[in-house]
Amino acid sequence: MRVLSGIQPSGSLHIGNYFAMMRRMIEFQKEHQLFCFIVNYHALTTVTDPNLLKENTKNAILDFLSLGLDPDKSIFWVQGDVPEVTELTWILCNHAPVGLLERAHSYKDKLAKGLSAHNGLFSYPVLMAADILLYQADAVPVGKDQKQHLEITRDIAIKFNNTYGETFVLPEPWIPEETATVPGVDGQKMSKSYGNTLEIFSSKGQLKKKVMRIVTDSTPVEEPKDPEKCNVFNIIRLFLSEAEQEELAARYTAGGMGYGEVKKELLARMWEYFAPYREKREQLVNDMGYIHEVMKKGQEKARAIATVTLDDVREKVGLNY
Repeated sequence: MRVLSGIQPSGSLHIGNYFAMMRRMIEFQKEHQLFCFIVNYHALTTVTDPNLLKENTKNAILDFLSLGLDPDKSIFWVQGDVPEVTELTWILCNHAPVGLLERAHSYKDKLAKGLSAHNGLFSYPVLMAADILLYQADAVPVGKDQKQHLEITRDIAIKFNNTYGETFVLPEPWIPEETATVPGVDGQKMSKSYGNTLEIFSSKGQLKKKVMRIVTDSTPVEEPKDPEKCNVFNIIRLFLSEAEQEELAARYTAGGMGYGEVKKELLARMWEYFAPYREKREQLVNDMGYIHEVMKKGQEKARAIATVTLDDVREKVGLNY
């Protein structure tokens, strides 16, 4: 099975990225054909500083490789290194109804959060469709907030297939319920856009400040608490076994435990969990020649597949003459 997903280089990597997508992607390379990429074209919808985009792209590459992505067992590349995706995006734009794009929840949500309305933000789902269809992906790991975008991808593919004949594989979403949405420090979905993230590779001091800012209710220490309604519990459970989750939940309901106590436990768990990945990242930072070599090979492998799909599409729509 061909599995594909990517991540925006729009800021420091956080645990929401890791548990909702990256960890699963890295596990997939053991059993499936994994396609994993850094979506720097998508980042242009919100990032206008060129130096920042370059730095974030480099950091995203380092993050993936540090966390266990094996470039020999997968195809790993930067979106902007494969120009075929932009040509396919334009072709698909002619098969993407405006009404379909207007119904995109993500677009409306970003406008509500104060982002400027522009065509890049509006047509984001078409570029996402091109990302997926270009590589004929069978499955796409997505969070709940991205499920609609995958449905839009399928709608566009079906419309194209009905017009020109079977061309694109219809991808299926893969959304494990237990990690479908990771809460941020304010209780909303963890997202760089909301400024509510816990970064994986931040200093311990910076991480402590953010953990201690996690929003909780005003229930007194001595009173029982509902773990399912607690932001701290819903984050720390990502680092706990089932037995450990049950034990912590019992401490919540018994009363006598303050939220500050759990926040300290979360900090310790998170710092220990990512310790070996921090060490590997430090090694990779000092070998950028290796990093450039890896990404060049990834680009070549990705383009070899992309050109086959695009040549077929160009022939079917009449661009080859």
